Amino acid sequence: MDQAIIEASAIVDPGATLGAGTRVWHFAHVCGGARIGAGCSLGQNVFVGNDVLIGDRVKIQNNVSVYDAVTIEDEVFCGPSMVFTNVWNPRAAIARKDAYRRTLVRRGASIGANATIVCGVTIGRYAFIGAGAVVTRDVPDYALMAGVPARQSGWISRSGERLALPMGRDGVATCPHTGERYQVRGGVCALAAERACLLND
Repeated sequence: MDQAIIEASAIVDPGATLGAGTRVWHFAHVCGGARIGAGCSLGQNVFVGNDVLIGDRVKIQNNVSVYDAVTIEDEVFCGPSMVFTNVWNPRAAIARKDAYRRTLVRRGASIGANATIVCGVTIGRYAFIGAGAVVTRDVPDYALMAGVPARQSGWISRSGERLALPMGRDGVATCPHTGERYQVRGGVCALAAERACLLND
């Protein structure tokens, strides 16, 4: 934690682990059991619970609470005021800490401002959750999601460009930003190069 940058108004409880170059901004609170990787940014008023694992180069914007039972892999973007939950049926008068449902956000995913992630889901690699969406089920890799409840409206590349791939059908498309080729087969989207490697193994 010596190499992390912690603003004077932030609270980092003893026992928390922060990687080199991670920055904790004003009025944030990181609980003692949290494990946070290198090069992350935790914006103003961010809260990170005890049973939380955050990878490297993650950006968590202002007013986000990452509650217990959430794992965030490398290079995930969490937009301003988006929400994680950890109990399916909360009641103020009933303690349900033993009923937490684990949530996993895979590498490179983006979650838009004011989106809600209902506990117990996995958000796939490089998926994109639109602003204000409410995610209630697992999200495939490279899926573009929007709405309440969130539904898939397309496919998106690693650089955040919408891909000209048909919904519900197999197809191939190229990212207009990087030139990378993506292929959908059987409802699963992958980089064409990755799929070729799997076939050759």
